[in-house]
Amino acid sequence: MAAPIMSIRCTEQVTRLLCVRLWNSVDLSRAGNRNVHSSALRCAGQDWRVRRGFARSGSEYGPLTDLPDWSFADGRPAPPWKGQIRRKEEREAFAHRVVLLSTEMDQGMINWNNNRQKMKAEQLDKERSKLQSKASLNKTTNTQ
Repeated sequence: MAAPIMSIRCTEQVTRLLCVRLWNSVDLSRAGNRNVHSSALRCAGQDWRVRRGFARSGSEYGPLTDLPDWSFADGRPAPPWKGQIRRKEEREAFAHRVVLLSTEMDQGMINWNNNRQKMKAEQLDKERSKLQSKASLNKTTNTQ
């Protein structure tokens, strides 16, 4: 009787371990470097989704994870699941944080501009009230 087939979910650590064992067991002079691959595995289609602005995997966010799976026969929506509620709360907290930081940034820019204008005004006042030499005063009176 054959041994049962086990499905193993490959994580990055398992992949690295397998690659290291493969690397140590393969004679590279015979196999060549083209046949040995030691980088971590990527999910199928991950690059395609990221390039188009989608989530890395189909289960992170989007209509398949955010919308209900079913509805009642009379058209009422299904009650939200715990994961949907948790994701909604996380998104709301993130949006609240973004608004808070953007208002802080706006207020900081206003304060910075006000301080810069005050510094310029003080510098102009210092230049106007600076003592002038008598020689420059005599030159201006002689020319008039």
